[in-house]
Amino acid sequence: MGNTASYTSAAKPRIAGGIYRAAKTATAPNTADGTLDPSVFTCLGYVSEDGLVNSIERDTETKKAWGGDTVLIIQNDFTDSFQFSLLEVLNKDVIGTVHGESNVTGSDLESGIKVTVNSTEPTEYMWVFDMIMNDGVLNRLVIPCARVQEVGDITYSSSDLVEYDVTITAIPDASGNTHYEYKKANPIVTT
Repeated sequence: MGNTASYTSAAKPRIAGGIYRAAKTATAPNTADGTLDPSVFTCLGYVSEDGLVNSIERDTETKKAWGGDTVLIIQNDFTDSFQFSLLEVLNKDVIGTVHGESNVTGSDLESGIKVTVNSTEPTEYMWVFDMIMNDGVLNRLVIPCARVQEVGDITYSSSDLVEYDVTITAIPDASGNTHYEYKKANPIVTT
């Protein structure tokens, strides 16, 4: 098999940003290297140094025969979720993503922004995560449809960043898939 250490990697966001959202009806990218149209995909800016965490959970039930042999494993539930912390808490697009677009009024900070917090269900979006792996390998995760499932505690402190700790949960597309990953070597290594 040879030296497989070359297949290991760390990941960091691309220079232009790492997390994007768009209407769930947008055309999904299907390559690792295509440019995202900024009129369709909204960049959500800086993310905490913890990066992106993808959790894939399968709730299963094991059935055994008399004598203890496993004869069947039944999958009862499947969840594909992503956790990240958005740092641009003064960015109207970030605020709207976290609290719901309809709950944010005002055009910018200069004229004032009002956030209304309530039980309105979050908007479902298409999500794209763009990363660069070791040796400039491009890695793009595309979630055709997901919504904010949870926002962690928001701490307002003079000694640390205020951030939105967000968990989104993917909803299967028409093919039953929750997300897609595209990887491609990049001849122009951008760090």
